[in-house]
Amino acid sequence: MPFELRNRQELDSDQFAQMLEHSPAKAAQALLAAAGQGIVEAQVLLGQILLDGRGIEKDPALARRWFAIAANGGSAMATNMLGRCLEHGWGGGVDQAEAARHYRQAAQAGLDWGLYNYANLLATGRGVARDNLAALACYRQAAELGHAKSMNLLGRYLEEGQHCPLDVAGAQRWYQRSAEAGDFRGQFSHAGVLAAQGRTHDALAWLQRALAAGNVNFLRVAGPALEQAGEPEIRALAVDYRARLARLEALA
Repeated sequence: MPFELRNRQELDSDQFAQMLEHSPAKAAQALLAAAGQGIVEAQVLLGQILLDGRGIEKDPALARRWFAIAANGGSAMATNMLGRCLEHGWGGGVDQAEAARHYRQAAQAGLDWGLYNYANLLATGRGVARDNLAALACYRQAAELGHAKSMNLLGRYLEEGQHCPLDVAGAQRWYQRSAEAGDFRGQFSHAGVLAAQGRTHDALAWLQRALAAGNVNFLRVAGPALEQAGEPEIRALAVDYRARLARLEALA
């Protein structure tokens, strides 16, 4: 079945998702053709699969160029991804100030990921003057848009009373929303709340979900934290966290 464009301006996203799952190389060729026709959504997706090397040879430099083309075409997501390339040096040099500029532009367009990434730079003073109040405002706006990672970080600000009034109950609500939205750090935070409430069984279920999705950096911190838990069932889960961390580190 040929890959179709919706009104010759948009990708048929459902069809593309199926093609990418079952025939990544075929999907990549379709994206190349659509991107060459000036379809901005295709240009963004092409940049992403070039970064990942899915269905096509990995080429971060070319990915960066396609993100730049799509950003010039008005895509907030491409602007955000160009910021990611600049922040991390994917496909070229690192330029934190330019990364911040692109994130700010994506944030001003209302993109949740742009808000989140710009907040991260504001909170750490990378490429932009450190401004924790502005960072908190961006995390809050992204969280209200449904961004799971921002929900967890907003919860942390509220729980600790950082640059805002202390609001433990509000923090707990955001942790739960983050967990339910699929963020592994939010799942870990929500599990901590449940454990403190004596709901060990429920906490273990969320910790298992966080274990399955968590990355290396998360596991390096979460495993030792579990070893300090008061509940023996939760302390025992630290073994599984260490084991998965070892597997992921071996693959790196």
